[in-house]
Amino acid sequence: MKLIIQIPCYNEEKTLPITLEHLPQKIPGIDEIEILIINDGSTDKTIEVAKKNRVNHIVNINKNKGLANAFRVGIQNCLELGADIIVNTDADNQYKGEDVEKLVKPILKGQSDIVIGKRDIESINDFSFIKKKLQKLGSMVVKLISKTDIPDVTSGFRAYSREAALRMNVLTKYTYTLETIIQAGRSGMIIDSIPIRTNKKLRESRLFNSTWKYIYHSIDTMIRIFAFYEPLKFFVFLGNLFMLFGVSLGIRFLILVYLVNSNNDRTYIVSVILGASMIIIAMLVYVIGFLADVINYNRKLNEKILYNIKKMKLREFFKNDKK
Repeated sequence: MKLIIQIPCYNEEKTLPITLEHLPQKIPGIDEIEILIINDGSTDKTIEVAKKNRVNHIVNINKNKGLANAFRVGIQNCLELGADIIVNTDADNQYKGEDVEKLVKPILKGQSDIVIGKRDIESINDFSFIKKKLQKLGSMVVKLISKTDIPDVTSGFRAYSREAALRMNVLTKYTYTLETIIQAGRSGMIIDSIPIRTNKKLRESRLFNSTWKYIYHSIDTMIRIFAFYEPLKFFVFLGNLFMLFGVSLGIRFLILVYLVNSNNDRTYIVSVILGASMIIIAMLVYVIGFLADVINYNRKLNEKILYNIKKMKLREFFKNDKK
């Protein structure tokens, strides 16, 4: 049984040695433990530090392309290196390396496909009030869409079985955390959450450089995910807003005509035109929702095809490697 711990890195020469120091070298049930660094266009001495700390594999990305891309590249390389279990952790030493053993245990026992580390968000003083609330909101949205019960959906400390890793298709640009849970939940995989410990913050987050950007991208990601994975519900909800507005204007028109006996022709015209426009827009949104739902079925078929292609390529890769 081979475990590969992957660590996406971007200018982590100061924190990487601390992170590596606490990663386990032996775990019961695991025959090999290797470490893979994804160097996401670092301009400091991250690579030199990784080599000095006896990292087994280094994957270089010439230009910084973000966390989601680094995660995707890491998963692909871990699979090609023959990983049976992949653990993803951060290079800033946010998570305690000793807890890797906790993450892999449910997978080793065959109880889980994915295990996500659950932080005690409320007790983390480095998180602002807004960030804590957005974490909870994000968890609620993902829980609704994925039909899972994961309390800390943004945790980057997680373990994947080989089968789960093969099914991951990260499309978002900024972060992989929400999307992979939704994909796993909708694929029928078993996802567990276990309590983990965190360390004191060593540096500021590089994912977003301001609270407002974090808020914007968090809300944007949640809306996109909801529209992507539940298109019919999303567009019906949106269409209902326009329909409600249009019907309200229609009711206003009737009140003015029959109850108030208003003679203001301009008010009649505005109410009728605007109300009718809102109802027409609502009907168009409903149609878009129906078409998006049909496309959603096609996406599910494509995911299955992509999974089979990945599996076939991996088998071919190992055959050629043995030769």
